[in-house]
Amino acid sequence: MAKSMAKRKSGTLVENVKTIVYAGLIAIVIRTVAYEPFNIPSGSMIPTLLIGDYLFVSKFSYGYSRFSLPFSPPLFSGRIFGRLPQRGDVAVFKYPRDDTTDYIKRIVGLPGDRIQVTQGQLYINGVLVPREPAGSYIADDDGIHMELRRYLETLPGGVQHYILKATDEGEMNNTQVYLVPPDHVFAMGDNRDNSADSRFVNGVGFVPVENLIGRAEIIFFSVDGQYPFWEFWRWPFEIRWSRLLKTIR
Repeated sequence: MAKSMAKRKSGTLVENVKTIVYAGLIAIVIRTVAYEPFNIPSGSMIPTLLIGDYLFVSKFSYGYSRFSLPFSPPLFSGRIFGRLPQRGDVAVFKYPRDDTTDYIKRIVGLPGDRIQVTQGQLYINGVLVPREPAGSYIADDDGIHMELRRYLETLPGGVQHYILKATDEGEMNNTQVYLVPPDHVFAMGDNRDNSADSRFVNGVGFVPVENLIGRAEIIFFSVDGQYPFWEFWRWPFEIRWSRLLKTIR
């Protein structure tokens, strides 16, 4: 009797361990080939994405590279089932300078494109990208509140999205012409005057297609983090309910 009970306990323990292992493997597979969660730590993509947004990124949108795998092991180069982003996609990629830090920006330039910013306005292949005034916007960037000008920008192909501008002056609002190399894309933040992006050739620069992780699809959770973490009774008041399950465009 005692041996029988010991065997049952041992069998139950083994089954529990197997269940945990299987669940972990399934989670890894889903994270690798389907969707991966990310959170937004900075204000470079305001107003599209806010600090405290949590979103799902589709890993299959551009095919798979070594950066699709956990810890980015150098098992292969290039992309499997690779596809270029569409202009206007909000994409997550590995920072080209260290291949470890995750960045999220909007793809505005594709291989062979000529990109330039003049007096704060974007030109693609010599053609002005139209923007329409859309009122003002109070941006909360890590506790700093700023009133900025909001515009509705229409990229070639018809993708429309909001951008923010503080000024049309300065070095990054009057740039050189960037010629996007083969197998690279040009990425910019929607918060144009507060974004480290492809305009900085010694920073982000051109983004290798291999570094793309996936396309941002949907916000599944969002919190503004205005209260200390230990004040748990205030947590429901921090949730941005209107942003839950919001599609990213």
